[in-house]
Amino acid sequence: MSTEHPARAAAERSMECVHAKKREDWIANFAEDGHIEDPIGKSMLDPTGEGHRGRAAIAAFWDRVIAPNRVMFDIDRSYACGSECANVGTITTVMENGATTIVNGVFTYRVDDEGKVTNLRAYWEIGNLKVFPPQP
Repeated sequence: MSTEHPARAAAERSMECVHAKKREDWIANFAEDGHIEDPIGKSMLDPTGEGHRGRAAIAAFWDRVIAPNRVMFDIDRSYACGSECANVGTITTVMENGATTIVNGVFTYRVDDEGKVTNLRAYWEIGNLKVFPPQP
């Protein structure tokens, strides 16, 4: 991916921070009233389906979903226009217990004039989540 577009650059920063376990940098990549929907709608990660709004909620999302796991991104394609970017690819997560999940999806980022993420929305289907048990 190339960083010539502000939303794509913010998406790359986000993924780099997750990979490097840089919690504070990841949170700072969001606008004060940033909003995460990952995945969009009700799920085991968001029982209300309302998402996670504001830096405190974003920090809690990190602590609960990202911090205990190893998360890897494989982005196949990226489309940027306006103040948004849509990345198409795969997220692989290795859980604390060694189980692995793999999900294909579309991951969109919207940024404000300062290049901060205002909306991160993840389009992936829970029914298509591949789960592999821990290896002995």
